[in-house]
Amino acid sequence: MSATEKTLHWAVDKWLAPTPATPARVVRFFRSQRHCRGVCVEAAHPGGLLSFFFFRHDDGSWNVFPPVQAGPAMFASRMAS
Repeated sequence: MSATEKTLHWAVDKWLAPTPATPARVVRFFRSQRHCRGVCVEAAHPGGLLSFFFFRHDDGSWNVFPPVQAGPAMFASRMAS
C-alpha cells in the first residue's frame, strides 16, 4: 500500500476496528507549533475506551507516529576561482 492510500479512514479501521456497535469518533483536532496536524479518535471497546492520536504526514498519509521534522541543515560548495 502506498503512502497516499493511507487515509484517516484506513488508519482508524486498522487501529480501532470500529463496528456499528462500537463506532469510532473524532474528539479533537490539533495543530502543533511545529505545524504537525492531527486528530484524536476514540472508540468504546469491552475493555474500555480506546483513544488514538493520528498524525498527518507531508505525503498526505495518516499514521500513529508524528512526522519527522527537518532539522537544521548546512550546504557547502566550492567556488571556482
